[in-house]
Amino acid sequence: MSIADIAKQAKKAAIQLSAVKTSVKNAALTEIAKALKQNAGKIISANKKDLADAEKNKLSAPLLKRLKFDENKIADAVAGIESLIELDDPVGKTLSATELDKGLELYKVSCPIGVIGVIFESRPDALVQISTLCLKSGNVVLLKGGSEAQNTNKKLADTIREAGEKAGLPRGWLGLMETRAEVAEILKMEKYIDLLIPRGSNEFVRHIMDNTNIPVLGHAEGICHVYVDGDANLDMAVKITIDSKCQYVAVCNAVETLLVDAKIAEKFLPKVKAALEERNVEVRGCEKTRAIIKVKAAAEKDWSTEYLDYIISIKVVNGIDEAIEHINRYGSHHTDAIITTNKEKAKKFMDLVDSANVFWNCSTRFSDGFRYGLGAEVGISTNKIHARGPVGLEGLVIYKWKLLGSGQIVASYSGSNAKKFTHKKLI
Repeated sequence: MSIADIAKQAKKAAIQLSAVKTSVKNAALTEIAKALKQNAGKIISANKKDLADAEKNKLSAPLLKRLKFDENKIADAVAGIESLIELDDPVGKTLSATELDKGLELYKVSCPIGVIGVIFESRPDALVQISTLCLKSGNVVLLKGGSEAQNTNKKLADTIREAGEKAGLPRGWLGLMETRAEVAEILKMEKYIDLLIPRGSNEFVRHIMDNTNIPVLGHAEGICHVYVDGDANLDMAVKITIDSKCQYVAVCNAVETLLVDAKIAEKFLPKVKAALEERNVEVRGCEKTRAIIKVKAAAEKDWSTEYLDYIISIKVVNGIDEAIEHINRYGSHHTDAIITTNKEKAKKFMDLVDSANVFWNCSTRFSDGFRYGLGAEVGISTNKIHARGPVGLEGLVIYKWKLLGSGQIVASYSGSNAKKFTHKKLI
C-alpha cells in the first residue's frame, strides 16, 4: 500500500474513531498492553538487531541508551498504558454552554484533531506512548521513527495496530512510514493530515515547518537552563544541577547551561564542578567561570547548543536580570529553573522567562507528560498555540461548537424589531 493510500485510509478511519466510545478505546488499550507482553520476545529480538547495527555504525552511547528496548522498557510501556486507561477520556467534554435565547443553546465540546503525523527520534518507547495517547484521544496516527530503530518500530507498530483492530478500532487507525521519501510525501498531504508533530534536531524540525502547509506542533531543541541565584541553598543547587544534567542526558529536558550568580560563584562553582566531574561530565565555562575553576573555555555557540551528552556550559551572571536576559536570548523556550530561597526572585523569574515550563527549586527533568499526570506525552510544545509544554491527552483534542435550536432564524434577530440575545451562561 502506498503512503497516499495509507493517508486516505487514515482520514476515513479518523471519522469513525472520533465517535468510538470510551469503553471500546480502553478495551483496545488493554488488548495492546496484553499483546506487548505476549510479543515481548519478538520485540526484544528485533531491538537487538537494531542495536547491533547501531553499534556497527558507531552510534553514541546516549543514543544507544535511547534505542534500547528491553524487558524493563516493555514493563514501563505496559505500566504507562495501564495508567492511561485510568485517565478520563478527553473527548466529548462540554467546555462551555451558553443560552443565546430561549430554546437556542450553544455548546463548546471537545473533539479529536483527526489524523496526526508524528515523526520522532530513536526511542521505540515513544512509538508506544504516542500511538496509545492518540488512541485514547480519538485520533488516528501516522508514525515515522528513526531508521536506526526500524526493526523495533515495525514490530511494535504491527503489534499495536493488530491489537487495536482486534478490539474494535477501525482499520487504518495506525500507519507506519518507513522511509524518508514517505515523510517528504506526507508533507504535501494537507487534505488528509490535520497536524504534524516532529521530534528531532532543530534543522529537521525547521525543514518540516518550511516544507508543509499542515499545522506543525512541537519544539526544535531543548536548550534548558538552571539559574543558581545568590540566595540559593548551595547543596540543593548542586543536587538539582546533577539531576537535571545526569539523570538522563539524551533528552530534551536535560539542562545544557548552568547560570550562576556572581555573588555565590566562588563558593558554588568548586562544589558543582567536583560533583559533575565525578559523573564524567565535561564542563565548559565563560571567562569568569574559568577564573574560579579550571575548565574548558566555552565558545559563543555553546550557549545555543543542545548537547544531549555529558557536557555542560557554565556562565557567571550579575544577578537575576542578566540570567533572564540570557535565557530568553539563547534558550529554546522549553524548560528553565531557578534555585533560590527568595520568593520574590522566584516569581520574577517564572513570570519573565518566556518558556513553556518554568520551575522553582526542582529539576528540569520534571518537564514530562507522565510526571505531570498527562498520561505520557507525544512531545513537548514550545509553540504558543492550543497546546504548550508536555502534550498529553488534552493537547490532542480541539473543540467544535454545537448549536441546539428549536426553529430559530437569524432574521428574527435583525432589523428594527430584532429580538435580543440572552447570552446566559449555562455552566
